[in-house]
Amino acid sequence: MNVLLITADQWRGDALGCLGCAAARTPRLDALARDGVLLRNHHGQATPCGPARASLHTGLYAFNHRSVTNGTPLDRRHKTLAELIRSAGWDPVLFGYTDTSVDPRTVPGDDPRLRTYEGIAPGYRLLQALPESMDAWLDHLAARGYGRRESVWAWYDRPLGEPAPWRAEDSETAFLTDRFLAWLGGQRDTSWFAHLSFIKPHPPLVAAAPFHDCVPTSAIPPPVETLTAHPWLAAKREERLGQSWGCLAGRHVADLDRPTVMALRRVYFGLLREVDHQIGRILDGLTALGALDDTLVIVTADHGELLGDHGLLGKSVFHRPAFHVPLIVRGPGLARGLVVERFTEHVDLMPTILEALGLPLPLQCDGHSLLPLLRGETPAQWRVATHWEHDFRDLEDPWLAQRLGLEPDDCGIAIRLEPRFAYVHFTALPPLCFDTVADPHWQRDISTDAGHAGTVRDLARGMLSWRLRYAERRLTGCKLTPAGVIGRYDPS
Repeated sequence: MNVLLITADQWRGDALGCLGCAAARTPRLDALARDGVLLRNHHGQATPCGPARASLHTGLYAFNHRSVTNGTPLDRRHKTLAELIRSAGWDPVLFGYTDTSVDPRTVPGDDPRLRTYEGIAPGYRLLQALPESMDAWLDHLAARGYGRRESVWAWYDRPLGEPAPWRAEDSETAFLTDRFLAWLGGQRDTSWFAHLSFIKPHPPLVAAAPFHDCVPTSAIPPPVETLTAHPWLAAKREERLGQSWGCLAGRHVADLDRPTVMALRRVYFGLLREVDHQIGRILDGLTALGALDDTLVIVTADHGELLGDHGLLGKSVFHRPAFHVPLIVRGPGLARGLVVERFTEHVDLMPTILEALGLPLPLQCDGHSLLPLLRGETPAQWRVATHWEHDFRDLEDPWLAQRLGLEPDDCGIAIRLEPRFAYVHFTALPPLCFDTVADPHWQRDISTDAGHAGTVRDLARGMLSWRLRYAERRLTGCKLTPAGVIGRYDPS
């Protein structure tokens, strides 16, 4: 069996046509869902990109791996999915990036990896790098006759909604797909494991024609209004947009008017259509090779995007759209046309893949294999809530923490989502609580309502139990006795 793990960057979990989103033009993913398993309530564990992918590649919650910001090193003792697969004789390959910050204790002080958060998760053989600088893609554009080689930011410096200056077949998404398909054509006599990591629809929101305006404005839902007052939200709305937002960089989120937000949303959904199209090319390539039915295909995203909801952009927030992401799985022996409603998480992907390949699951894993759910079975026990975390410390520019009078270790946020309620816990700020049935967009805080005091207490108790249950345990399951070591532990 082969394994193909595809991630898109910043794809909201509600942005699929098969989920009834009128703005989502995703025919290939919708078809894949009909032919495989769609997990409707799948969530990443952390934001932004580095922490989100650290959980995906280690099977660890953020409070265990502690790579909590872009640039926070991932402790080298944490084994990655690629390392475990490589140790079993496979050759896991990577197209794109993993944003894994290297442990500075393991490399010389002049190692160039210490000057970037865009390292590669240990265990992967990198076949095509596509970090933020996108050097390989820029070389490609120059070779295709687009003129003098510019920086990636120069290429993206365009008015919002204008088509990109490159053709769709030369986009960054098409470029990575082409490289993967060229490699795939040579994989006829051996099983393989590949991770394909698309940068889009991550900002800057610039799309080539026809994708830049392929979604009519009338189909795009307006952003959700914010009604909740909280000191963190008030401070967050004072944030200036960074360079990755292209022509919007330097502006305050709160100053963006409705037409600008709707134009931004239109390009975002156009980029989703482009990624969907390129995933379709990959599925066609697997079919032409006769490999589709022998391949475990997993399509997901590292995290989501607010798109103006609650007056915010990006993913460095606590709201569900930043953590709810698509998950579609198709593979040998799995159900077809199944929709799973249970809560699933990124930490489940590592044990799922390992079990599918017949490999042992390390105690390190905080998640649980999805294979029973993917086969249509009903597990005797499954999680009744899902959790995610965000840490807003910033050692380079600590303006948000300073604005709130907080130390770096005061900057944690943890969220527990149950079928009826959501609880948002801040390390050093007041909590929030929402009735997600009566208030699906999390607009009215009920944490101080006397009638919900018991609910808030139970949610906080549930979060504490979650932390206790999944705290570091790689040696807690064994004991040294006069007869020797009993129990189980991860060997390294």
